[in-house]
Amino acid sequence: MVDVLVLGAGPAGLSLAAELGQRGLSVQGLSLTDPADPLPNTYGIWVDELEALGHTDWLSHRWTNCVVQVRGRTLPLQREYGLIDRQRVQTHWLTQAERHGVTWLKGAVAQCHTTAQGAELTTQAGDILSARLVVDATGHQPVLVQRQAKADVAYQAAYGIVGRFSQPPIASQQMVFMDFRDDHLSPQEQQQGPPTFLYAMDLGDGCYFVEETSLAQHPAVAMDTLKQRLHQRLRHRGVEVSEIHHEEHCLFPMNLPLPDLRQPVVGFGGAASMVHPASGYLFGALLRRGPALAQAIADALNQPSLTTPQAAQRAWEALWPQDRLRKHYLYLFGLENLMDFSPTQINHFFESFFQLETQDWAGFLADGLALPQVVQSMIGLFGRAPNDVRWGLMTSVTRHGSLLQRTITL
Repeated sequence: MVDVLVLGAGPAGLSLAAELGQRGLSVQGLSLTDPADPLPNTYGIWVDELEALGHTDWLSHRWTNCVVQVRGRTLPLQREYGLIDRQRVQTHWLTQAERHGVTWLKGAVAQCHTTAQGAELTTQAGDILSARLVVDATGHQPVLVQRQAKADVAYQAAYGIVGRFSQPPIASQQMVFMDFRDDHLSPQEQQQGPPTFLYAMDLGDGCYFVEETSLAQHPAVAMDTLKQRLHQRLRHRGVEVSEIHHEEHCLFPMNLPLPDLRQPVVGFGGAASMVHPASGYLFGALLRRGPALAQAIADALNQPSLTTPQAAQRAWEALWPQDRLRKHYLYLFGLENLMDFSPTQINHFFESFFQLETQDWAGFLADGLALPQVVQSMIGLFGRAPNDVRWGLMTSVTRHGSLLQRTITL
């Protein structure tokens, strides 16, 4: 019997397995794929977030010229952005895990039975694995983690291209965090939505990454729609695609219900509903919250008197303390506002949001603010925003006030 069995070998599973191994625990991983298979998606992150963790060496690119573009205005962000070198960070996690004796088995879960003393998991191939604690890091549709409730899930979707173009799609050495300009759409298309934006990077040597992205929508915006809009946006600016080196298709939920925090299987990453509801960020949260979760698991398993359900409870409390739960419902309220806004309100909202103090909008996007600071930032946004955004926020209190109530009464 090992101390911890980690399910899944994406960024969540790899990073947590390495953290657990560093704390002296015996760890085994189970994954449908080889943990060394290339990670599929592009991961961007603000450089100061990695600086705080001591991992700026994980970046393949860095941009100081970062902007948000809305109708009629370009907003410089005065903050450096970076692109994660997926192979480098994956190699780091695998090397750390191997150094501490973490082993991986390829397979799928058939069933799992948990007792006071541990968990016994059977794979579809018939292998039986035993652990004192199981961590499910298998993503947004986890194999074991149970959620508190069912809900209509809103998805962020994106279609992107890495390649070369007839002329630069963005300025040299620039990173466009959001381009909400919609002059490439007809007036009817602008009003009928849904609003989408460009996320783009100059990768150097004449190569660019451009991605058309939707805010949260239920149902999700179709990939064909995003692809059409990206090419429509580029053509409007006289840009044609010359070479495609890589196509990216992203689809992930923004408002999954929280997991049942009393269950004896612990979740991490998408399985634990860790996507930031208002921004879609997850990668940085894995890096920030993983060490605390690993330490809580190590501390619990080092107490022989604790049962497996009690150890899981300690882990859940470390991952979702009350302050973070309160903020989660506040972020969900923000998400509902964005989904209700018209394209014009969306442009006005982000124009106001990114004119807040950098520490305020940065902390909001990364979940780095304490609850009172989040509230203060939202009040500051309300005071700065034009009347159409204010009215939208006020009417949203009527429609989605239950989320605010949970922030207060949790």
